[in-house]
Amino acid sequence: MRLFSRQLSDQELVEGIRNEGPRRRYFENKLYDQFAYLIRDGVRKNRLSEEDAASAYSDAIFTVIEHISNGRFEGLAKLKTYLTRIFTNKCVDFIRKNTTNRSSVNQAVSLDDLAVQIPDSVKSVVQGLISQQEHDLLRARLQTLTGKCREMLLTWAEGFSDAEIAETLGYHSAAVAKTSRLRCLEQLRELYRTSKS
Repeated sequence: MRLFSRQLSDQELVEGIRNEGPRRRYFENKLYDQFAYLIRDGVRKNRLSEEDAASAYSDAIFTVIEHISNGRFEGLAKLKTYLTRIFTNKCVDFIRKNTTNRSSVNQAVSLDDLAVQIPDSVKSVVQGLISQQEHDLLRARLQTLTGKCREMLLTWAEGFSDAEIAETLGYHSAAVAKTSRLRCLEQLRELYRTSKS
């Protein structure tokens, strides 16, 4: 049976981390362990995967250790409050990242993200689609593309690289996937050209 170790006070943790001696690592680990329950909160409150919540928590711990070391943490708030605030911000960063890079295929394609990644020859088409009305038109045009083309563009819009698309959709290489993707974008562009004439 594992015995619970004593919780350290904020002062003990801060002094231990500020001390550059060999026991600093011990206090860093104690800080991590003492508030590790926040990972579960991140999963529950922010609907993050356990891996993302743990990663956000680790990032928050590193930030707090850095703030303690350089004097930015002044002790005006409790260490738990300070860490929780930073952890919450890190969770929000993960939510934004996941929403932007790996959003569900059923969700809308972010045109701003597409515009940054596509070749200049196609940018003018996509940049014209930023309004909400045009967004609906884009979704309708995507539905008229062949299944493989539509799947490729939606996967690419989720943030997958050409190498990942090649592996996921069964292309021989990233170069072949890129060529196919550019053809699909050209088909989408042509659909817009013909619908406006």
